[in-house]
Order: sequence, then C-alpha cells, then structure tokens
Amino acid sequence: MTAEYRLRPTRNVAFGTPRIPASARRSSGDTLSCWVGCGAGEHAGYAARHAAADLAELGGAGARAADLRASAERLRVAFEEQFWCEEASTYALALDGAKRPCAVKTSSPGHCLYAGIARPDRARRVAEGLLGPELFSRWGIRTVAMSEARYNPMSYHNGSVWPHDNAIAAAGFARYGFEDLVARPLESLFDTSLFLNLQRLPELFCGFHRREAEGPVLYPVACSPQAWASGAAFLLLQACLGLNIDGPRSRVTFSHSVMPKGLDRVRIENLEVGGARIDLLLEAQMHDVGITVLRKEGTVDVVILK
Repeated sequence: MTAEYRLRPTRNVAFGTPRIPASARRSSGDTLSCWVGCGAGEHAGYAARHAAADLAELGGAGARAADLRASAERLRVAFEEQFWCEEASTYALALDGAKRPCAVKTSSPGHCLYAGIARPDRARRVAEGLLGPELFSRWGIRTVAMSEARYNPMSYHNGSVWPHDNAIAAAGFARYGFEDLVARPLESLFDTSLFLNLQRLPELFCGFHRREAEGPVLYPVACSPQAWASGAAFLLLQACLGLNIDGPRSRVTFSHSVMPKGLDRVRIENLEVGGARIDLLLEAQMHDVGITVLRKEGTVDVVILK
C-alpha cells in the first residue's frame, strides 16, 4: 500500500516578526533585566533580532544588520548563563524575583531550539529530554513533565499535549540537524489523528501515557478545528523535509530530508517562490529521500543538502 501526501499552496506565506518582550531588553536593548523572565520570551527576542537583521540587510542597511546580530549574540550569551539548568539538562521555565532559575521541565525549551538560541551541545540534551519518558507520552510532547509537582495530564497547560507546541519542537530538531529525532512528533500526532473525527487535530488533548489498544484521552472543551493545530501539520511536515523557502533569493532548499514512517511520497504543487512556480515530488528510498522537480516556471533554484 502506498501512502501519498499532496500539498497545493496557492501563494507564499509571510511570518510576522515576534515582539521583543520586556524580559529581553533594558534601555540598552541587550540584557535580561525584568523581575520575572520567561525563557520562551527570550527566544522570541533573539529570533526577532535576527529576523530584523535579515530585513535590514535586504534593505541595504548593513551596519544596522550587524548591530542587531551583535545584540542577538549578547542576548544569547546572557540567556545561556541565566537559564541553563545543568542537572535537569534543560533551560529554566523562568527566572523568579531573585533571578533564580525555575528548573521546571516543560516543553518550552523546544521553542528555544526553534529560534536557534540554544547552544548546539545543549540543544541535543534538550531534544532528547523532550522525547524522553517524562515529557513524551508517545502521543506527543507534554507541556509539563510527569516528574513535576504541578503535572496533571488533564489540565490545560500542566501536562497536556498541544499539536502546535510539538510542531515547533520538531522544527527546532530540524534546525539543529537531529535527523534521528525530527519525525517522532509527526509520527505520534499522525497516530493520534487516527482516533479523531475527520483526523482533525484539536487544540490540545490529555497527556496520559500511550497504552496498547487504547487511543488518546481527549480534552473535553478543546477547540476543533483550531488554527494553531491545523497549521501544525504543515510545520511538522516541513521539519521532516528540511524545507526552507527563500523568496528574495528565489531558492528552495531541502536539508537532510527525512520521510516519516508510513509516508511514501509527498507531492508539492504550484509552490510560488518570488515570481516563479514549481512542482516537486519527494519519495522515500531505502536510506534517503529522492527529490524530483516535476515542473518549473520562472527562475528558482532547488538546493538539496544530504
């Protein structure tokens, strides 16, 4: 039996630049200085600086781009010093009023991988922890680990599984080149979808551990359909394929693509990149993913990194 996924985007999608939170700045715009700082907020400030630097560079403001990247690096260094928890092998959820790290194991460090703020050696430890038994229910990554005092698999935020949260973590795995881990969130959420009406992923579901011959426990008042959850499927697939679209340079890159279990081919049709359009076919092979350009209109480069 052959499984195929077909994607027909109609236009480019632009992602907004996140607001730099107060926890990521003071008057100089560089250091962490709030009473309570959230690690997820710091990653957004780091990503915002790099995104703004890219825009500045495209606009010919090279000096401004350099300043923004230098500011991002200072933020990254401060973040590593203040948020890393060696014993827990993860980043703190927050800093308390005395600037002490709250060493709670949560899914939030997956967002730090997505933004690229984590040091590579620590990123691997974070990723393995996210897929370890405390956080990974085998239906998905929980928001809070089973070992934590506030863990409650039936709660909204303290142990449930959010599809969009898993997609962000998977994109973080792809960013750091964790080919052996990147497909796990997609595979587990696909299995979850088999128990759901129309295979539609909800806003969240309960974080109980997966048991044989039983499906996931649903959260009674979760929104379905829900925009974040609907978008998660595309980011999960993008992470596995290592897909990056660079509109200004008319370039599509596939970096160390991985095909999740049970999916034999992916067909992408009518993908617009700048003024060009392209159709692509990705097929699972024995130890690789084959990528074929089926149609190309206009000027666009397809780069494949193995």
